[in-house]
Amino acid sequence: MENEKSALGLDGNVTALIGYIIGIVALVLIFIEKDNKFVRFHALQSVLWAVAYIATVIVLTILGAILGIALGAVSEGLGAIVALLMTLISLGAVLVFLGGLIFAAIKAFGGNEFKLPVVGNLAQKWV
Repeated sequence: MENEKSALGLDGNVTALIGYIIGIVALVLIFIEKDNKFVRFHALQSVLWAVAYIATVIVLTILGAILGIALGAVSEGLGAIVALLMTLISLGAVLVFLGGLIFAAIKAFGGNEFKLPVVGNLAQKWV
């Protein structure tokens, strides 16, 4: 399947790679790709991975703000520690997101249908 042409006219593995690198291409591929399930899977997985990352950032931001305000009212030092801790957790989230994206892109280019945690099963089910 990965060597079949995609709706963009490229080989499936190249199209899947581009979908990971350029997110808007993955979003477009979800709607225009009808025949190549390999490309469709990777496009859907890429979009779901980005959505999961954005949701994580939103939750971490809200949690950090609540904790920062609550603990900052008690002690400025405690608020600063929470802010530093949330910054480190957010940095970890960025690294996990980018690492997963790069690893999945490499696997897709190699012709493998690698599933990222949680979103990979959803993408496979929805393809």
